[in-house]
Amino acid sequence: MTFLLLLYAFLVSPTAPDHRKQGNPLDQLPPNEEILTHFGERADFSPDNQSIAFMSKSFGDAFVIDLKTRIIRCLTCSIPGAAFLRVMHLSSGDYVLIGPEKFTDVETSRDRDNELWYLSRQPASKPERLNERMFEGAAISKKGMQISFSEHHGDHPELPANYSRLMVATLDLSQDTPRLTDVHKVYESSDDSCSLEAQDFYDNDQKITFTCYVKQHQPTDPISKVMGIDLKTGKVTDLSQAPGFYNECEGIFPDGKYTAVESDRQVSDLGGNHGMHNIDIWKLKLDGTGKDWTRLTRFNDYAGWKASNPVISTDGKLMAFQVAHTADRAGVGYGIVLHHLQ
Repeated sequence: MTFLLLLYAFLVSPTAPDHRKQGNPLDQLPPNEEILTHFGERADFSPDNQSIAFMSKSFGDAFVIDLKTRIIRCLTCSIPGAAFLRVMHLSSGDYVLIGPEKFTDVETSRDRDNELWYLSRQPASKPERLNERMFEGAAISKKGMQISFSEHHGDHPELPANYSRLMVATLDLSQDTPRLTDVHKVYESSDDSCSLEAQDFYDNDQKITFTCYVKQHQPTDPISKVMGIDLKTGKVTDLSQAPGFYNECEGIFPDGKYTAVESDRQVSDLGGNHGMHNIDIWKLKLDGTGKDWTRLTRFNDYAGWKASNPVISTDGKLMAFQVAHTADRAGVGYGIVLHHLQ
């Protein structure tokens, strides 16, 4: 009876046999990839593509590396106890920091206390609070001063449980103190069928990509979807069209026709569990059909490894992403890799 129960469990298991290789993908990089740093996570290209900002670690300091000299300098090391999660460039060359004022614990600091900060590019500048708590990351315009972010019950307790909304605002630097103006809602979700996170502006800032995280009630339900919203018409489109898969958009191509996606599509061939742990980077055409996918990295071909958090240079020549382990939570990285796009 025990044997029959084990056999039945194996036959009905949704997890396919794992065909991943042993070893380290950094030892087998393709010719168009190179190691940029041996530490760090969540890279972001400068507007002129001459440097990349990145975090030393989750709840750590922000750094920037010059792509020509490879000199690394710290942006926040003069701030005692800096505990930021993200650093992103504004079109002005200044920075937006995301994270708590101080570290309490992983859950509280990443959820309730996560907020937006402005940091001038001038040396010795200090982060300035923008008085906006938000969920995870933000979309930053590459052309103007628009910012999009989402708000959830965790960071705004006055909101209903399972509710989330997508916001757009303008960063005003005309006064002595930076501030967000024209803060308004562009989309909302009232339940856990779609938990929102802003990602990228595209199509001359007329549209935004965002990720819709789905609580699974059936094995075939989407785990996450790449979505797009037209800010003029309010029309929302499922751009990934892939039920049962994990697809999180991360990094827009400059033509606005494609996005990089953290996806588990390769699990269908490699085996293992679907979800955010077994991901690699794919390129998706934003035509709404969900049919045009190209795999860009093969870190998940190796047991225990994944590539994550890609960003695309504004000239479309480079992609930066982070080395990551499948056992870690989202966002944790162990170095930045440059991928020369062909």
